[in-house]
Amino acid sequence: MIKGLRVDHRLLHGQVAFSWTSYLEADCILIANDGVMQDELKKMAIKMAKPQGVKLVIKSIDDSITALNSGVTDKYKLFVVVESVKDAYRLMTETKQFHNVVLGGTKATENTKSISKAVNLTSKEIDLVKDLIAKDYEVEIRMVPTEKKVLAKDVI
Repeated sequence: MIKGLRVDHRLLHGQVAFSWTSYLEADCILIANDGVMQDELKKMAIKMAKPQGVKLVIKSIDDSITALNSGVTDKYKLFVVVESVKDAYRLMTETKQFHNVVLGGTKATENTKSISKAVNLTSKEIDLVKDLIAKDYEVEIRMVPTEKKVLAKDVI
């Protein structure tokens, strides 16, 4: 059962590992990211951030889509974390497993626009968010579970 999908450029860190995993009552975290698969140092850091008693799986985006569509993840209370809106968009539109996504933290760059304190999106990412909203997905912005939910459609 999918408990949540979160976009966070830091992937797994204290805030995600503990507050969100506890809040969602997840027993498994799936890090869906192509870059981590090639970076042993990043992979090791993610493994160190994993909460005790929670299974951690790291897969590429394509392998994550395959696993989610196969049903092999159904036995877990699964929390999925991706690095980008593009990755979330792929998971949401290519699996039918998700109804909403939480935008948690995305890096500010010269090509991004700030839509909240910690969420910065490129024009392409804004278009993807708008497309998700048009397809009746809920896109929310929240750093931690105790914050008030802000809907992306209200700030874009």
